[in-house]
Amino acid sequence: MERIAIIGGGIIGMTLANYLDLNKFDVTLFDEGIGQATSASAGIISPWLSKRRNQKWYQLAKDGAAFFPKLRQDYQLDQTIYQQAGTLIIRPEKQLEELLALAAERKKDAPEIGTIEKLLPEQTKAALPLLKPVPAIKISGGGRLDGKAYLKRLKQTAEAKGVNFIAKRVTLSDSQTILLDNQSIAFDQIIITAGPHLKELLAPLGYQVDLRPQKGQLLVFQTMIADSGTFPVAMLDGEADLIPFMDGKILLGATHENEAGWDLAATQEAFQQLTSSAHKFLADPQQIFSAPMQYRVGTRAYTSDFAPFFGRLSPELLVASGLGSSGLTTGPYIGYLLAQQLNTGNENGTIYQKSLQHYISH
Repeated sequence: MERIAIIGGGIIGMTLANYLDLNKFDVTLFDEGIGQATSASAGIISPWLSKRRNQKWYQLAKDGAAFFPKLRQDYQLDQTIYQQAGTLIIRPEKQLEELLALAAERKKDAPEIGTIEKLLPEQTKAALPLLKPVPAIKISGGGRLDGKAYLKRLKQTAEAKGVNFIAKRVTLSDSQTILLDNQSIAFDQIIITAGPHLKELLAPLGYQVDLRPQKGQLLVFQTMIADSGTFPVAMLDGEADLIPFMDGKILLGATHENEAGWDLAATQEAFQQLTSSAHKFLADPQQIFSAPMQYRVGTRAYTSDFAPFFGRLSPELLVASGLGSSGLTTGPYIGYLLAQQLNTGNENGTIYQKSLQHYISH
């Protein structure tokens, strides 16, 4: 039985661990658990109206969104973790018309987008009473995912299957050896899914990686809104997205802070930025903003072209990183693709990205 190490227990690593064939592999997952982007995140699974020009990225995000019904069934993701609640896109009138045309075009290759409707202002408010009456587009196929709850569920599942978890920081001495507490542990294969930490993990092996950390802050309000679980999510025009969950939990986020490095401190500036961005769209801002609130803070990994990469770097070493702010959509599918690659021996994923050498040099 091959020994496999996964370094990084975020959305890629945890999904990968669950889809690996444990009849073939003895799997150990190492994760320090500090600053993890997934555990700090919750977001919208609705990539179809993105205007990013990177067609490989769009194909990955589209297929990542289409993967969620399987993911939900395989791991019994209930509504507290994932729900296909629909998405409202709030934009100026002219942009809405352009997005309607884009949605109709993209539905040809992505039927999972569901129904596409242009809502009148009163229809928008009826769909999401937290909002003022504004025109919007509603897409029925959009969903929401709580990254923290997702990781908790998949860790429980992986532990029950027999995956070993070690909550410590590790380094590499070579492509098959992990250093843990000054002891060397050999593996047949190592997969690094450690977000922005991939860069420092590969440095001792002589690799240079196009990767940078980006701080993200998210606000979680615990309101008294009893029927919040029935609401769609809203992609507001500006910095913030409005993400209602069950039992009155309303999330607002997230920031994109390029200069903060590895700082994980919650800031009043983030609160002001997110609440002021959302304020003009809310019917009664204090209904949300006066409720008890918590921050979630994490560090994303970004590449220079804002695209992720994943695959085999050497015969014994696989990598995945650079998810950016679309990690909740693309991360589970990347984890699944890597697992299938290891389970079957068939290389995959090249249609979704540039070559690894574009991001990693030696």
